[in-house]
Amino acid sequence: MAWLLVIVAGLLETGFAVCLKLSHGFTRLWPTVAFCAFALGSFGLLTLALKRLDVGPAYAVWTGIGAAGTAIYGMVFLGDLVSTLKIVSISFVIIGVIGLQLSGSAH
Repeated sequence: MAWLLVIVAGLLETGFAVCLKLSHGFTRLWPTVAFCAFALGSFGLLTLALKRLDVGPAYAVWTGIGAAGTAIYGMVFLGDLVSTLKIVSISFVIIGVIGLQLSGSAH
């Protein structure tokens, strides 16, 4: 269950990163509100998960999901540059996240 919280928290991290861009420096109301909601949800779920998981693997998985998710979202929906190197690099992040998740131990 704790790893599920980390995964959802990582997806919410993707949401807050995208909303941070869409807020244009917190000058647009609804993307700013969404950023706050996603950030609170993400940090809240990560906090709950850390009660049962080691901080290193859990934090790495959380940031990896957020980084890969944000990069993919940017390429698909925001017109970010798509390149072979970027796709391969994101694949390595995802492979690393899976490896860390599998190596993580519960208390």
